[in-house]
Amino acid sequence: MPRLSEVIAALDALWPPASAEDWDAVGTVCGDPDQEVSRVLFAVDPVQEIVDEAVKLDADLLVTHHPLYLRGTTTVAASNFKGRVVHTLIKSDIALHVAHTNADRADPGVSDALAGALDLRVVRPLVPDPADADGRRGLGRVCELDHPLTVREFAARVAERLPATAQGIRVAGDPEALVRTVAVSGGSGDSLFADVRAAGVDAFLTADLRHHPASEARAHSPLALLDAAHWATEWPWCELAAAQLDEISDRHGWDLRVHVSKTVTDPWNSHSPSPGAPN
Repeated sequence: MPRLSEVIAALDALWPPASAEDWDAVGTVCGDPDQEVSRVLFAVDPVQEIVDEAVKLDADLLVTHHPLYLRGTTTVAASNFKGRVVHTLIKSDIALHVAHTNADRADPGVSDALAGALDLRVVRPLVPDPADADGRRGLGRVCELDHPLTVREFAARVAERLPATAQGIRVAGDPEALVRTVAVSGGSGDSLFADVRAAGVDAFLTADLRHHPASEARAHSPLALLDAAHWATEWPWCELAAAQLDEISDRHGWDLRVHVSKTVTDPWNSHSPSPGAPN
């Protein structure tokens, strides 16, 4: 069995920590570099429910997309929920490793996994990484559909292919307009509207669209907007990442058992439609 330090080195080669945004907090949160690793769990959120799942699974390593401590802390006391997460992990000898914006920028990365879940052909990054001479890394992806769909049909495909959440898929735009090209960005994407407009795509799929940026984007152009739950747009990366680690394990003869959590950690758990609301 490999040591934690060996597995982390392989993960850092997939998602180099140096490529993360300056404000981000990626890397290993807890874990003994010399401990052996035989079972790994991938998930989006390092919340107690996922940690309990890792304990039940007898995992040695939990890899999440979202950081546990994004803005730092002065305590890991178990009197708060993040401290309880750390205590549970350490008591159970489970390491926690985070790949966030470094996984967003990677090739393949979070938006590649989102595009793959929807059978979209990736053309290029939406916001290319200037440090990548090959032009394959960066934030978001510009994609083409296998055949044109109406906005209504494309939204139905998104709703069918992504994990089910209380929110579903919110849509802005003419339901009958044709979609041939689409920009996708896993996670919060309304800071990318200028790049999306410059890409000249027919639709933009992302999450966490706020009122004013979405309203202004619709005023600029007939661009269709599809707003999915944040968790749902990033969960496909867990399957991609697990497959990547499986391949590394086979290549090195590690015989790791790699799992993907299917626990829905989207914070919204119910939805009541307004009477007479458009569908």
